[in-house]
Amino acid sequence: MNITIRRPARALGLSLAASLALVGCSAAGDVKAASSDGAGEEEIAVVMDMVDAWNNTDWEKVVDLFADDGVLHSMMIDPITGKESIRARINHMGEGLESITLHIKNIGVGGNVVFIERVDEFVYNGHAGEVPVAGVIEIVDGKVKVWREYYDRDELLSEMGVAVDFDSEAR
Repeated sequence: MNITIRRPARALGLSLAASLALVGCSAAGDVKAASSDGAGEEEIAVVMDMVDAWNNTDWEKVVDLFADDGVLHSMMIDPITGKESIRARINHMGEGLESITLHIKNIGVGGNVVFIERVDEFVYNGHAGEVPVAGVIEIVDGKVKVWREYYDRDELLSEMGVAVDFDSEAR
């Protein structure tokens, strides 16, 4: 199995085009192409498009990046399957989300699976917070087939200033 690790530039508020333009740069030494033969580039590009959509609170783009039968699974709650269910979940959560920035710490790819370590910084209903997250994202035919998120659910809710889990009906 060929696994490539890529450490992106610190300022990931950049557009995907700007981020990909950095891939060829070596001045800072911390951004490298997925591999010399291009393996993993498409998968990383899809994930970076997703990061960009989240950072711009473009919920329709987030949903569009999923396969029709895609799965979004925050590991502490039941998985959500299909674009319409994912749309409902994202829109529900997005109602109180004033801003969000996914700060990428590390990203790597093995086959069609992208591994991403990040810190999500957000303002939810006037309450600022941040939570470390690890994601495992399977890309098939240029779409997210399965996205598994690992984080401390109680920490997320506390950082959001939420007393009752907004997904309590899913538990």
